[in-house]
Amino acid sequence: MHTKKSNKYGLLGKDISYSFSGNYFSKKFEQLNLEGYTYENFDFQDLSNFNKVLDQTTDLKGMNVTIPYKESVIPFLTKLDPTAAEIGAVNTIKFTKEGTVGYNTDVIGFRKAIEPLISSEHKKALILGTGGASKAVSHVFKSMGIPFLYVSRQSKEGQISYKDLTKELLQEHLIIVNCTPIGTFPEIDQKPDIDYSQIGANHIAFDLIYNPELTAFLNEAKLRGAKIKNGYEMLVGQAEASWEIWNS
Repeated sequence: MHTKKSNKYGLLGKDISYSFSGNYFSKKFEQLNLEGYTYENFDFQDLSNFNKVLDQTTDLKGMNVTIPYKESVIPFLTKLDPTAAEIGAVNTIKFTKEGTVGYNTDVIGFRKAIEPLISSEHKKALILGTGGASKAVSHVFKSMGIPFLYVSRQSKEGQISYKDLTKELLQEHLIIVNCTPIGTFPEIDQKPDIDYSQIGANHIAFDLIYNPELTAFLNEAKLRGAKIKNGYEMLVGQAEASWEIWNS
């Protein structure tokens, strides 16, 4: 399929020079022989210029959204897909004649990546972090009938703090998902503040981070015999789902 038409896509985020999406989609355009297709980073320190940039960027067909704008971008959009509305976070925007539509494909990506690891013993989950990505993760656990606890720096309604994370809770919740950026390159020695001595062979440790491939969090879990997975497969899953949305 050849086209001379200009089709622009991009990634909205903050400090995203490391981004997976740019490389992924550039390679995809090449493999599919798509001429005039480009993917660029919209690297903003805040969203105050978002509408201005959209007005000035013609031929924009779709956008991915990453940390920290998955929730704060919502007021700028024309409408939300029901799943994105239910979750309260958007990672994919489609540009249509009627305006901008927000979707959440993190749900698809995470479910595909975590499902093969889960067996009957994995009855409860801990979600580290309370940002936009954690909302997609909790949505998946709800749909799978797996109760979960949010863990964050402060305890408030609906979440406990790292300090509240007892030995018993760690032993009881055999799925632990890191939805925080702690441990991302270049801060590769950092890891969420949990008692890793309570993790064992029955645990699943899943990290949404993909750079580095083996985070300090995953390494600690691996040393104790847990099943581990990083965020790469989830990223590929959500990227492919975004591509389908843009082209539907």
